[in-house]
Amino acid sequence: MTLTYFLQGLGALLVVFSLFPLIRHDHWTFRVFEYPRAQKFILTLLVLLLILTLATPTSTLEWAFAGALVLNLGYLFYQLFPYTVLAGVQVKRLAGDHPDRIIKLLICNVYQYNRQAPRLLALIKTTHPDLILLAETDAWWASQAQELKTEYPHFVEIPLENTYGMLLYSRLELLDPQVKYLVESDIPSIHTQLKLPSGEPVQLFCLHPTPPVPQENPRSTERDKEILLVGKLAKASPIPVIVAGDLNDVAWSYSTDLFQKSSGLLDPRRGRGFFNTFHAWYPWLRFPLDHIFCSNDFKLSLLRRLPAVGSDHFPMLVGLVYDPQAPAEQPEPEADAEERETVEKKIAAATGDNPSPQAEKNPSGT
Repeated sequence: MTLTYFLQGLGALLVVFSLFPLIRHDHWTFRVFEYPRAQKFILTLLVLLLILTLATPTSTLEWAFAGALVLNLGYLFYQLFPYTVLAGVQVKRLAGDHPDRIIKLLICNVYQYNRQAPRLLALIKTTHPDLILLAETDAWWASQAQELKTEYPHFVEIPLENTYGMLLYSRLELLDPQVKYLVESDIPSIHTQLKLPSGEPVQLFCLHPTPPVPQENPRSTERDKEILLVGKLAKASPIPVIVAGDLNDVAWSYSTDLFQKSSGLLDPRRGRGFFNTFHAWYPWLRFPLDHIFCSNDFKLSLLRRLPAVGSDHFPMLVGLVYDPQAPAEQPEPEADAEERETVEKKIAAATGDNPSPQAEKNPSGT
């Protein structure tokens, strides 16, 4: 009987935790439950199997509870399904070699207090990306990355001691790079154009907003506002767009879905897998927090989660190929009227530090 009560209690908690994110409140106590949907699915399945095998339902109420767990499984699977190999892809693969229109981008949250820089630098030499975006970089990490400038002569460096520094290194020419503080005065983002070998420009946005957790920010307001502001900029861009970084949000969250619909950007992971990048130290606690989105002008040549480099995040490597014919094959996600209104409300939400964007042009003399 004790086992039955335990399983029923655990199952009830899983159902409640699955439904919590439906409350569209910005406080972390609601938003944090968006993250472990895969974990909730596995635990719900395990509890259901244990109930059916070790604590077989006998009453109508017990069978109804088992049915509620089945419904919860279906609900969670529905949310995770777009990121399984069973679903259709958003970004199609492009066969053949296109060296003049390909961008190979490596992104990594290095974990500011990680001091295993040689592991990351060796990985960069092995993978040969065209662009390197590093987050959580302080002055020590900036000093360790100086050797990259030999092969990556174009760069933007924002070393900070608050875990929100960023370093961007590029083989491709950067056109008018800017550092902007869109929402908070100490949380930067990088806005720049890239010049492909073909001479065609691409707009790049690099982000690392604060997560909705008690020790960082009790609300998701600032994170959502920054992501959606960049989404509006991406939507208005007359040239192809890439958005990359540690967004401190999972791929299947309501906020990410709203971002995709309002920006029209595609997710290369859809139809291919979760590509969980955090937490590298705990296999049972992993989520897809590091993202690369692109406009429908791109097709995919490469998508890999790379080996650990001492950080609590795994690096990601993505190859995107600009294909002017791609938009005809890859429709943009679209927001309906209610979603567009929600976006405007979130962007208009009051934030504490910096109500107006600030920009610093050419921050590192690239």
